[in-house]
Amino acid sequence: MKLIFLPHSPYSSQARFIAFIWTLLIFIGCLFPSRQLPHVAVPFIDKWTHFVMFGIFTFLWLCAKPTYTAVYVVRVLVAGILLGCAIEVLQGTLTTLGRSMELLDAIADAVGALLGIAVYMSGRKLSMVKQ
Repeated sequence: MKLIFLPHSPYSSQARFIAFIWTLLIFIGCLFPSRQLPHVAVPFIDKWTHFVMFGIFTFLWLCAKPTYTAVYVVRVLVAGILLGCAIEVLQGTLTTLGRSMELLDAIADAVGALLGIAVYMSGRKLSMVKQ
């Protein structure tokens, strides 16, 4: 498992492919008509979903290029925030989806992106500890 955090990870190309697929799934899932989604009676399930989706998004994109430069981490964070905002704008403008633009969704996206970075950095730090 710790191989994904190494600067020259043998899994970076697979991680890049998975990150790309995950990004597509975020678009598909967030732009899918809401009336076709099952109703789940969990408080704030929409916010939790955004939080987890974007945490995984940043984690996967950091695994895709594990050289770990601060500039790349900031780029991944900004990309996650911009993607979340773009999705919210699309949800607000494509009214046939039965979706609406929500600021709290964009905030959940940003916080999730930060969590994904924190999880990646923690895993990287733990993988560097000599055993």
